[in-house]
Amino acid sequence: MTTPALFAPARLGSLTMDNRIVIAPMCQYSAVDGCMTDWHQIHLGQLALSGAGLLTIEATAVVPEGRISYGDVGLWDDATEAAMAKVLESVRRHSPIPIAIQLAHAGRKASTDLPWKGGAQLPPDDADGWQTVAPSPMPFEAGENAPQALDRAEMVRIRDAFADAARRAHRLGIDAVQIHAAHGYLLHQFLSPLSNRRDDDYGGSLENRMRFPLEVFDAVQTAFPGKPVTVRVSGTDWVEGGWDVEQTIAFAQALEARGCGLIHVSSGGLDPRQQIPVGPSYQVPLARAVKQATGMQVVAVGLITDYDQAEAIVGTGDADYVALARTILYDPRWPWHAAAHLSARVRAANQYLRSQPRQHRTLFDFEEGAA
Repeated sequence: MTTPALFAPARLGSLTMDNRIVIAPMCQYSAVDGCMTDWHQIHLGQLALSGAGLLTIEATAVVPEGRISYGDVGLWDDATEAAMAKVLESVRRHSPIPIAIQLAHAGRKASTDLPWKGGAQLPPDDADGWQTVAPSPMPFEAGENAPQALDRAEMVRIRDAFADAARRAHRLGIDAVQIHAAHGYLLHQFLSPLSNRRDDDYGGSLENRMRFPLEVFDAVQTAFPGKPVTVRVSGTDWVEGGWDVEQTIAFAQALEARGCGLIHVSSGGLDPRQQIPVGPSYQVPLARAVKQATGMQVVAVGLITDYDQAEAIVGTGDADYVALARTILYDPRWPWHAAAHLSARVRAANQYLRSQPRQHRTLFDFEEGAA
């Protein structure tokens, strides 16, 4: 029987994956001073038993002021590294799933309250807030505290912080790094002409706007030797005159020339005026365009919920992988159910083998030597 495309093994440099299902990074807003907590052990632990091919740790700030909120995970010092090491040791004891991490800086979208408390920006004089930074001193929304424009020295400090976090990730044995250049956060802010109004070598032309994100990529790649460094982008701002798919392709080609082997294509998040045509697979055309224009592997994401839908995205070559976020929070066994539906096999912990339904007697691959 032919293996469904969604469940074909994959390889990206040193990284091998059982299938083409990627668990996307999903912020939990449950860290304390950047340190992971027991919540992360529960959250990542259950997803590590999902049968997916790759698990990605949520947006992890490279400096404290780069957090979206005061509850964000960080990887900027020994304390945050030790907290993450504790969680990873527990997860790895019970699952062989490869683990990636998304390194991030929120820029002008930093210093917010927790989503379930409204998610509004917190001003610098709030006990849980701080002064934000950005390429240019324009707030995300009118009425918010304006960010400070980064000078060259601060840009170097942030670039080096990305590299330092990558070194810590390497020390933790993490399998891949994803640089967050999407959803309106700092590197996306440099890329888009809507948020980057600089008049120096880092603003104006497309080449100039790409310069700092590419410098960050180069620094991270040097600090994370022998393992994949990937990038997440917004394929479009969904705002006229903003970042669009043509500029995304140019950025992807520049990344590919530097050795980037995989790009994860999302969209939006930079400007509140965005008009997003939300619907099943609504971002897949963006992934397809990048895949057709480069030799990189591509991840598609966005309202991918149905098993046949996911199989079609990979099977037709629109993308090499599908990423799940809210879908897999709602159904942490989505890969099991997709495998059953598509007559494929999926890895399961020995402790769960008895749950295999009678009508799917060949569904599970078991964990040899698992605890």
